[in-house]
Amino acid sequence: MQRIILSFMALLALAGCGLGETAVSAAAGGASEIEQAKQAPKLEAQVKQQAEAAVTLDAQRRQAADAGTQ
Repeated sequence: MQRIILSFMALLALAGCGLGETAVSAAAGGASEIEQAKQAPKLEAQVKQQAEAAVTLDAQRRQAADAGTQ
């Protein structure tokens, strides 16, 4: 009976170490997600600027192409 109890306690100790690492990983992942959420508006603005620049460049190329065919 003592062996079973000692084995169970050893397993709990090992499982506890794994749970501790999991908690640390989860906390680090949560901090990373918070940072990503903070950066999201900046990224969105950059994407909008790039899209607008692409539309403007396309319009310029079309105008140049139209001017070249006339």
